[in-house]
Amino acid sequence: MKARIPAMRRGLLPAAILTALVPASAAFAQDGAASGATTLDRIEVTGSRIRKVDVETAQPILSISRADIENQGFQSVGDILQNIAVTGSPALSRSSPLNAGESPGGTYVDLRNLGPERTLVLLNGRRLGVNNDGLQDLATIPSSMVERIEVLKDGASALYGSDAVAGVINVITRRNFDGAEANAYIGQYGEGDGQTQSFDFTIGSVGERSAITFGVQYDEEKPVWARDRWWALDTYPGPAALEPYSWTMVGARGNIRNPDQPNARAPDAWLVLRDGGDPTNLGDYRAQLDPFDGEYGDSSRAAEQMMVKTGMERLSLFTSASFDLTDNTRFVTDASFNRRETSVQVAGYPYQSANVDVQTPISADSYFNPTGEVLNFRRRGWEVPRTTDRKLDTYRFSGIFEGTFDFGDRFLDWNAGYLYTRGDATIRARGDFNKLAVAQAVGPSFLNADGVVQCGTPDAPISLGDCIPWSPVLSEGPNSLANPDIQNKFFLWENATSETTTHNYFADVSGVIAALPAGELGFAAGVEHRKVEGRYSPDAFAQTGNSTNLAAQETSGGYSVDEFFLELDVPLLADLPGAQELSLNVASRYSDYDVFGDTTNSKASFRWRPIEDLLVRGTWAQGFRAPSVSDLYGGVGQTFDYYSDPCDTVNGVAASNADVYARCAGDIANYAGFVQLGQGGSPAYGGQTGTPFLSGSNPNLTPETTTSRSLGVVYSPSYVEGLGVSLDWWRTKIDNVITAFTANGILRDCYVYDIASQCQYFTRGEDGVVDSLTRIGRNAGYWDVEGFDFEVNYRLPETRFGDFSVNWQSTYYSNFETKADNTENTTPQPNVGWAGSGIVFRIRSVANLNWEYGDFGATWTARYFSGFRESCLIESLAEICNNPGYIDHDGIAYGVNEMGSNTFNDVQIRWRAPWNATVSFGVNNVFDREGQVVYAGPSSGFSYYGGFDFGRFTYMKYQQRF
Repeated sequence: MKARIPAMRRGLLPAAILTALVPASAAFAQDGAASGATTLDRIEVTGSRIRKVDVETAQPILSISRADIENQGFQSVGDILQNIAVTGSPALSRSSPLNAGESPGGTYVDLRNLGPERTLVLLNGRRLGVNNDGLQDLATIPSSMVERIEVLKDGASALYGSDAVAGVINVITRRNFDGAEANAYIGQYGEGDGQTQSFDFTIGSVGERSAITFGVQYDEEKPVWARDRWWALDTYPGPAALEPYSWTMVGARGNIRNPDQPNARAPDAWLVLRDGGDPTNLGDYRAQLDPFDGEYGDSSRAAEQMMVKTGMERLSLFTSASFDLTDNTRFVTDASFNRRETSVQVAGYPYQSANVDVQTPISADSYFNPTGEVLNFRRRGWEVPRTTDRKLDTYRFSGIFEGTFDFGDRFLDWNAGYLYTRGDATIRARGDFNKLAVAQAVGPSFLNADGVVQCGTPDAPISLGDCIPWSPVLSEGPNSLANPDIQNKFFLWENATSETTTHNYFADVSGVIAALPAGELGFAAGVEHRKVEGRYSPDAFAQTGNSTNLAAQETSGGYSVDEFFLELDVPLLADLPGAQELSLNVASRYSDYDVFGDTTNSKASFRWRPIEDLLVRGTWAQGFRAPSVSDLYGGVGQTFDYYSDPCDTVNGVAASNADVYARCAGDIANYAGFVQLGQGGSPAYGGQTGTPFLSGSNPNLTPETTTSRSLGVVYSPSYVEGLGVSLDWWRTKIDNVITAFTANGILRDCYVYDIASQCQYFTRGEDGVVDSLTRIGRNAGYWDVEGFDFEVNYRLPETRFGDFSVNWQSTYYSNFETKADNTENTTPQPNVGWAGSGIVFRIRSVANLNWEYGDFGATWTARYFSGFRESCLIESLAEICNNPGYIDHDGIAYGVNEMGSNTFNDVQIRWRAPWNATVSFGVNNVFDREGQVVYAGPSSGFSYYGGFDFGRFTYMKYQQRF
């Protein structure tokens, strides 16, 4: 295998970036064998459009090489990026199986905890493409084709436009590959599940005037089941006192409301059929066993049927080619296809006929009604768990003409091209009840002359082919949910399709304007036209709301934008005492949207090298993020939110805060003793709700605006060869934030923080329970995040025991403040170190120790997450509430549970075989570390943080080069 540079001008090669921590060496290329003349390559670095020799930038950049990728056990691009220090909590984690819509199943990376929609992903310097939710799926990039990954840890809208708020991830694929390579990877968790396998093959050829590379990769990841992880099997793992709350009274064994017991919370309020009993005889029923009495036989535990990590299957095809058309013109093209299929399972739907969105009681005229009165019932669809199968086909094509031309006595580089991306998704779901079919099956029925129970009445019978009477209390037999014919009527396949397309036309030119005393004055300028269109279409049945699935409406729309940018790199001083280098880089981008109007965003940065060993750098940048298609054109749909009602007088904030108690008492009649209710009307803790809330789009949304600043130093002491140290301060503030607040956030803002504007988005029923809540998108408030990045690279001097190198990256958050709206009395809320929808860890740190000795090598990686806290689930349980007297920044007192740090260690050993192969064996989380129970379920559908490891993972890799 070898890589070869075609004869064409080397300044046109894709950007090669070296880590900003170690001084970069300029690359030399032979421009002509006959003359022997040698010229310095001009290359483009992520964060600048100007090609130049010096790749040291004013912006902090992290580079992940192909060797770095091969020396770790994370196989996908998303997993690789999720385990760098600058990455925040995983968005739409695959351990959140209840997520709905088109985006779950993909892999999305979130820099700085600002959300994946605020991280721009590029593929070979061009946009990866977004779905309707504005997310960019890294699962569409096969890891076998990745040459390196560049992470710009700073805002860059002036150069790249919308979405480059938190930073930019640029994935560069392999080009000029000559030879062939095959890889195989297999691994699984220590519990024997989560089996992962990956196989890929890459082949390439380089000629005198052309190069072509082709690759294919297949990946399969088996699911991990909640029943096989102790922290996931129970909704509330830990203290024995919480065990009853992990079970719901909506059981796999149906129950009916006792007509003789008016008190809904009495022990005999709900009845189940005795074993072998007659469902038509009320005397054959008994009181439902209560989990709070230690009796679980009539209840259900959802986690027994749920995945804690969804499975995935993926096929990727990728090809790139370049053709030298003339000595100064080249055509470069990429084309790829990716098919990703995921399947997720959650527990059968907990059907409750009295719910406001269901209202299908057993008819008084039903043959199976033992009371002769309208009768409510509860029954989980245990026999048919809810499953969702998603398939996404992604197509991508780019064609670019690039070249050079003479401008006076200078060369200018140019390129012009077209990029097309398209994503076609199908979603099939089953396991939710057809409320119309249920209403008919529990409606009037009778025993016909053949001794068969039939729907309808003797005078108006309904054919058994159209309706089969159902008794929710039966577990077997023709009138139970075990009957496949009833299942086929109750559980229809619901289908949805989505399509997103992006057309991108662009042209730019770069080069040197003039030679100044301190160096060359460089520039880049360009134009771009981008059109994004999207559609998400649930089938007609899903849109009617006649299913217990969350109702959804069609999303359809798009936008287009015309953009112009200019960048200048101005050398000011050079080779002077106190100023070995001083240069300024400025850029500005004008964007004109057909739906928002126009915006101009600029940036300025400097590089100052007072001495040869020290670089000081800084950046100020404006940025913006445009709303997604779903933000603007998505119909209002339903969503189940996990929330904890602060008005709960037993376990809510009101239990210990008199002001909150008073506010709640003003909204809830008969407030004394009020508790939040979960499934089946049982008391619940945070994380349960039985009512679907509303979420949706807002066509009046406007773009977010941001301001980013950074200041840092890079020190590479000449007296310690191979050492590089950097420290960067950064701060990003986002105004006019596009957000749909969570149910939990709205309720806490209303009652805990007394933000009156938040109280208008929900209502309560007569029993005080929240029965409606709307959280459509809006522009409101701000996010302000600040911190430091610290990195050390050190390649130790060669020893007789081999070569050692160390890389240590750390990110420290000094502040992450969010303001919910624009009113003056709203208090900004701190987020650092708190478990909520995710966790903003005070410190994330990743350290790598690498060893090479001849044909052998090894890598040890330590991934550190600092401690954090969450609001106490139960303040009276010291085991899960170790700081009951916590007082927050507003002087509000409530209990919190403070948890310590976590470190996960990975190890890999490898051997380069004499037949041009490499064999690697490794273990991720070698000490089988488990994180703490986190009842807030951050980035997870379980009481566990979705960014922590799920167990010890052992793998083996084999690479064969030809």
